[in-house]
Amino acid sequence: MTDNKEHQEGVQNLFSRVFDQGNGRTRRMVNVTVAGREIRLAHVIGVSEASVYKNLGLDIGTNAGADFTGMSIGTIHITPPESAIIAADIAVKSGDVIIGFLDRFSGTLILTGPRVEVRTAFDEIVKYFREGLNYKTCPVTER
Repeated sequence: MTDNKEHQEGVQNLFSRVFDQGNGRTRRMVNVTVAGREIRLAHVIGVSEASVYKNLGLDIGTNAGADFTGMSIGTIHITPPESAIIAADIAVKSGDVIIGFLDRFSGTLILTGPRVEVRTAFDEIVKYFREGLNYKTCPVTER
C-alpha cells in the first residue's frame, strides 16, 4: 500500500512541475480508483412476501406472470461489473434458478428459485471466482 501511495504522490509532483510552472493557475487533481476483482456481497434471502418480488420488479420482462410463491431471492455484487455475466452463466448451469435481474454496468445479479438451489448457485459462483479467477470473495450469507 505504501508503494502505491508513494507512486501516486510522485505522479502528482510530476504533474505539478510540468503543468503549473509559471502559469499561476490553480491545479486541480482528480483521483480515480479502479474497482478490484472481487465479490462484495453474496446473500440468500429466504421466502419473502409477494410484495418484495413485485417491488424489486422481478415480475416483469421475461419473468412476467411468474409465480414466485415459495421462492427465495439471492443477490450478488461483483466488480468489475461485467463479471456479473459470467456469474449468471454459472448460476443457471449449477442450479434450478431464474435470473431476476442482471446488470453488467453495476455488477448486480439477482436470482430467484428454491432456497437450496439459489445457495448452490451462489456457492458455485463464489468458488469459481475465488479459485478459477483469483478474485477476492466474501462468504455467502443467508437469512
